[in-house]
Amino acid sequence: MRVLITGGTGAIGHHLTDLLLKEGHDVTILSRKTLKPARLPAKVTFLQWDGKTAKGWGNHLEAVDAVVNLAGAGIAEGRWTAERKKVILDSRVNAGQAVVEAFESVNQKPPVLIQASGVNYYGMDKEKAFTEADGPGNDFLAEVCIQWEAATAPVEAMGVRRVIIRTGAVLDPDEGALPKLAMPVRFFIGGPLGSGRQWLSWIHYADEVEAIKFLIETEAACGPVNMTAPQPVRNKELAQAIGRVLHRPAMMPAPGLAVKLMVGELSDVVLEGQKVVPAALQRLGYPFKYPQLDAALENLLR
Repeated sequence: MRVLITGGTGAIGHHLTDLLLKEGHDVTILSRKTLKPARLPAKVTFLQWDGKTAKGWGNHLEAVDAVVNLAGAGIAEGRWTAERKKVILDSRVNAGQAVVEAFESVNQKPPVLIQASGVNYYGMDKEKAFTEADGPGNDFLAEVCIQWEAATAPVEAMGVRRVIIRTGAVLDPDEGALPKLAMPVRFFIGGPLGSGRQWLSWIHYADEVEAIKFLIETEAACGPVNMTAPQPVRNKELAQAIGRVLHRPAMMPAPGLAVKLMVGELSDVVLEGQKVVPAALQRLGYPFKYPQLDAALENLLR
């Protein structure tokens, strides 16, 4: 199988590349970086792009079996100023439109497109369990997800099977939120954030990339798919689970006001939370490697 990944130098792209190469597949990565990152294996084809057009790479789709569009500026990188919000939104919409342009430019189109999105599509709710059947929220990240998903919708009219992966909090030992949450626990000063009652819809990075490959290979998969483990947890339960794995107490909460002062508007995502379940993945029969949090953390933190 030949797979092209946009935004492939990020954490998910890196793990997905490793998985595909291990299984003998060919991988081409598109990135706005000017030089091929040293950590990319030599056998990976690396193409630079501007994140806005199909110029210089669109013709490569002729020989591709699947496209995975992960491109977009990091949501948690810096405070959400008006300028930063524009970058977050535009980077996703522009990349999606470039992908559509690339599909339009070739006669032999890849049969499947995996389009990234997030569980933030659903907005915030204290108790509701969201499935793929639920509509969007009305906050900033929900609007980002709406436009992000819509950007590549035109490929469906070209006969392309499009799967929208609405990803939750990806647990990774080196990237994202987990190292930041685990560090204070290691030094006996960790605990829940805010009230600790907010829901966290999480997924082990291994399940994230295995599920992407599963969706590429599963003809019945199309439309939105929640990429979360079957058992979401409350923030307090996450802190306690980290403590159990590290054999440390996790009883010192970070007050909500302190979190707001540190990260600004982004704190709403951390302190409000949402409960999202993977109804589509379960219906399709995806076999989770890490359905339970404790086993996932044992693998990631030990």
